[in-house]
Amino acid sequence: MKRLLYIFFALTLLTPIILKAQTGGKIAGKVLMVDGRPLASGSVSIKELAKGTLTDEHGNYTFVNIMPGDYTLKIQILGAAEKDIPVKVIAEETTTADYQFTKENVTALQEVVVTTPTNKFSKKESVYIARLPLKNIENPQVYNSVPKELFQEQMALDLGSVSKNVPGAGIPTIANQGRVTFLSRGFETEPNARNGVAGAAFSSIDPANLERVEAIKGPSATLFGTSISSSYGGLYNRVTKKPYNGFGGEVSYFGGSWNYNRIVADINTPVNADKTALFRLNTATTFQKSFQDLGYTNNISVMPSFSYQVNDRLSLLLDVEFGQEKGTSVVRFNPYTGGTNVRTLNIKTMGFPYNKTFLSNDLPYSTQMLNIFGQANYKISSEWTSQTIVSRARSTINGYITALTGRSDVTIRPQIIVGNTSFIATDIQQNFIGDFKIANHRNRVVAGLDYYNNSNSFDRVTVNYNQTINFVNPPASYRISKFKVDSLTSTGTLRKENNSDDTYAAYVSDVFNVTDKLSVMASLRLDRHQYNGVYNIATGVTAGGLGANGVQTGPYGQTALSQKMGAVYEVVKDRFSVFGNWMNGFFNESGVFADGSQFKPEHANQLEFGVKGDVLDHRLVGSVSYYNIQVKDQIRPDPNDSQYSIQDGTRLSKGIEVDLTANPFPGFNIVAGYAYNDSKLTHSDASTNGLRPAYSGPARMLNFWASYRMPEGDLKGLGLGFGGNSGSSSYNVNTTTLKVVVPSYTILDATVFYDQPKYRIGFKVDNLTSEEAWSLRLTPQAPARFTGSLTLKF
Repeated sequence: MKRLLYIFFALTLLTPIILKAQTGGKIAGKVLMVDGRPLASGSVSIKELAKGTLTDEHGNYTFVNIMPGDYTLKIQILGAAEKDIPVKVIAEETTTADYQFTKENVTALQEVVVTTPTNKFSKKESVYIARLPLKNIENPQVYNSVPKELFQEQMALDLGSVSKNVPGAGIPTIANQGRVTFLSRGFETEPNARNGVAGAAFSSIDPANLERVEAIKGPSATLFGTSISSSYGGLYNRVTKKPYNGFGGEVSYFGGSWNYNRIVADINTPVNADKTALFRLNTATTFQKSFQDLGYTNNISVMPSFSYQVNDRLSLLLDVEFGQEKGTSVVRFNPYTGGTNVRTLNIKTMGFPYNKTFLSNDLPYSTQMLNIFGQANYKISSEWTSQTIVSRARSTINGYITALTGRSDVTIRPQIIVGNTSFIATDIQQNFIGDFKIANHRNRVVAGLDYYNNSNSFDRVTVNYNQTINFVNPPASYRISKFKVDSLTSTGTLRKENNSDDTYAAYVSDVFNVTDKLSVMASLRLDRHQYNGVYNIATGVTAGGLGANGVQTGPYGQTALSQKMGAVYEVVKDRFSVFGNWMNGFFNESGVFADGSQFKPEHANQLEFGVKGDVLDHRLVGSVSYYNIQVKDQIRPDPNDSQYSIQDGTRLSKGIEVDLTANPFPGFNIVAGYAYNDSKLTHSDASTNGLRPAYSGPARMLNFWASYRMPEGDLKGLGLGFGGNSGSSSYNVNTTTLKVVVPSYTILDATVFYDQPKYRIGFKVDNLTSEEAWSLRLTPQAPARFTGSLTLKF
């Protein structure tokens, strides 16, 4: 026993000496991009120990308690060749191993955070636009990027406010269940792409988890297909916040006019000691009343994200969006289109009330959204990367959705949809991305397979309210009654059905460097669409016949081929380029001609050219472009048989777009854009031929934002911002006999803020002059709204 005690005391005394003798060293360093900016979320590992970590937002990494010896440090990021650095660890000393990439575009295949000391509102590099290691200056396609730094400064609290920074987006159209639609080159476009794949949401989308919004311009079906609601004008891609290497976050409160209350939280933390497993949670809840006599919305969103660098080759990402909302329908007014007299109406002067909804707060809708995004990136070799993506989006709508339908130029009759609607979309992609040389010419290639399934369910009834009123002089007590609506459901039009479709696609795209400054792009997509028909739940039968105007309700299949070609010449390498593209988009069309033959997909081709610049040390970034979009094979009624349609319609959309961000001197930033769009139906029915299409928006739009933040001194962090949006008049209806005009508008906003490392205080006024403006669906826009905010950072 005594011997054991002696051994115990001896070991106790010797343990500090043993531990000191075995004390390890430390490896630390910083990883920089080509231009010296720090690289965040880069993988750094010690090959011999199979031990890895990620760089933080400043590009720094650290390994501690590494036993003395010789090791090989591997620095790796998707889209660039790995870099091996020999290091020697000495006990109780720090070995520094910094690295700067020399020529690779390291942000191409993996979403990383790149901090920019100047022009913080210009963050153009993206992993999603071309699915290739391609910088903005060498991409033949135009796109706009709105980073969170910009819409946080603007206190833009919804997607509609964020879109104010996109040239040509216009006043957003809000549907009755909260979903939002923007404009792009004269075409309506929804923000249904999320991290580059389908992420549809038939509900409101909270921007609390957004890193940025990308507006990708022009027909983009070759790489993105039509499953994510891309239009011929382009698509809107929501890029979500990713976890980062470090602990931090912030909590914010916003309060304002019409009982506006909003709480937002963003919390990030590493999960394991090596900081290779990271977790981030964004959540928000908002309650607000309408500026009109009745109406409200109340929602909550929970949006977690988890990333795991399994090893130096494999990384995983899981990103989830969950949201619930309850609210009342916004005003949607459908003017009377009957009658034979030729007339022009203006929503501003026709007497429709600006502040009245005609609705009741006991006629709400409720929505629920769940979007799941999973991605696995595996570095096969220094030249090839595998990318596997699975995305599933579900939206459900319950309750009452209301519209006001004109019965004459001064009367309306409400129409209410009551019941349940569900949408489920599944997207599976497998991409192989290569970056290699052939005969000393660089090739960047993506080859992919895409499967998309869409499934919709309807269990609802459409009720036509049996009371018509004069909206110019409505009865003071008039209000759509829930009791009355419920009593009319038995007489309404029932829709009780399921439908689904499957799309199988294969695509390939190659960017070939003819010289260091000249590159050409060629892309091709083969798309097979299979519509599975309409299943009538009440009868148990899948329809096999035709609906109105020869539209098929039974199964059918269509095949489409889409191309994308472009060329870029960098007049000044990485600073100024000229570009051109020829891109295609398509939409599948159901139906048959009167002779029974099948419709083919509708197509559009865009020809575009312009210039891009990134000069003065990133202080001036922008693009100027001209585009011409030709749409063909549009459906229109058969003039010889009212039971069918024909497919010979054409449409032209052409115009100019300018997008600029500037940082003329420290603290001062400018964001500005201009869009001119000339759209017309070039072959259509006699009532619309040669006219600008309804819902194509204003022909001219301007957006700008200027802000100044004190960069130093006692008032460092104090800032002011001012901006606005304007648009020319547009049309809700435009025919030879009836024009319903949406008037021009100029809406101005201003903000003042004080931003400090631990807190931020802000005050914002939207629509300073209370300009009366309407969306294309004739929804009145809010007058001056005052909002204050307090953010605590940690």
